[in-house]
Amino acid sequence: MKELSRVSSAIKPSATLAVNAKFQEMKAAGIPVVGFGAGEPDFETPDNIKEAGIRAIREGKTRYTPTAGTMEVRKAIAGRLQKDFGLTYDHTDIIVSNGAKMCLYATLTALVNPGDEVILPVPYWVSYWEMISMNQGVPVALPTSEATRFKITPDQLEAAINEKTKALILNNPSNPSGMIYSREELAALAEVCVRHDLYIIADEIYYSLRYDGRSFTSVASLGDEIKKHCIVINGASKAYAMTGWRVGYAACGDKAVAKVMSNCMSHMLGSIGTMNQCAMVEAMNGPQDSVETMRQAFEARRNYLVERMNTIPGVHCLKPDGAFYVMMNIDELLGKTLGGRVIRNADDFAMAFLEKGLVAVVSCTAFGCPNYVRWTYACSMDNIKEGLDRLEKFLREG
Repeated sequence: MKELSRVSSAIKPSATLAVNAKFQEMKAAGIPVVGFGAGEPDFETPDNIKEAGIRAIREGKTRYTPTAGTMEVRKAIAGRLQKDFGLTYDHTDIIVSNGAKMCLYATLTALVNPGDEVILPVPYWVSYWEMISMNQGVPVALPTSEATRFKITPDQLEAAINEKTKALILNNPSNPSGMIYSREELAALAEVCVRHDLYIIADEIYYSLRYDGRSFTSVASLGDEIKKHCIVINGASKAYAMTGWRVGYAACGDKAVAKVMSNCMSHMLGSIGTMNQCAMVEAMNGPQDSVETMRQAFEARRNYLVERMNTIPGVHCLKPDGAFYVMMNIDELLGKTLGGRVIRNADDFAMAFLEKGLVAVVSCTAFGCPNYVRWTYACSMDNIKEGLDRLEKFLREG
């Protein structure tokens, strides 16, 4: 047989989905595993949104729509961006697609030429690196640490830029760190990007999930010139518990970017389900109280998880500002034997913890942080308590 695509063959599977698949396999076999892998809210999609989708089906809204989405859904998204951030977009600036992930991929397809560099603050969501590579771009990782609360500085960004640099991907709040950049921090980074004429791919999918009364600033709201350089990525999965509906969007400050994205997706995907778009209209225009209910639950879970984890010998974590993840530091465990396995990095720990501790967490090696594992608190408090009980036992018994 002839050789397969070298670019595609080099792509690694998603670490988060791989862990979740192994967890589901063990669970199906009757093994009492506890899962902290996939970042998926354990809440139901709000009833008003469900009913909007059902009503659309009953009304025969089951045919193709324009690739970029119906005018109604794009206007609804524009309205939500105006209400939440004071951002003004025409519906033609907005592309709706099969989840935020597809919007990210389409953005990179529209922007990146072979050899173009895209800057990624570490830790980064696993799919960014692979998406850049799939588009024949070059990911450039900028290291961070607990001392900087996993955030890059303007000086770091400046030093990483050269003639090949095309864009910065800024995930805020971050998956997996949960950290949020302040308005002042964003302004300083944006100034560097505008001065060097770089695109800012602003993944803000977790913006509604922030804690301790913390405010959130969309980087595109910092000025007209910054907005022109921004592609804001968002969607319904996290805030509205709509992971399976697969509705995401990109809001483009430059209409040329939106046009190229739409053209590409007309061949790659076409439009998403019409009924899903109708549900998205209700999510954007309808009551927002369910978002706050979920946010409060996540905050309570975060508080318990962080407080208790930091009392367990051998591990520790920072308290995240938003999203629903905690990065657990395992530096003190490196070189030890746990569950019959020598722990050299997070991959070893995650596998030993799953096999012997019966808890699924995600190694952060694929996020650029090989000495951390990610826990999600998008699960019940009972699940969190049981997982931490098992962590204590696993570390105690070795």
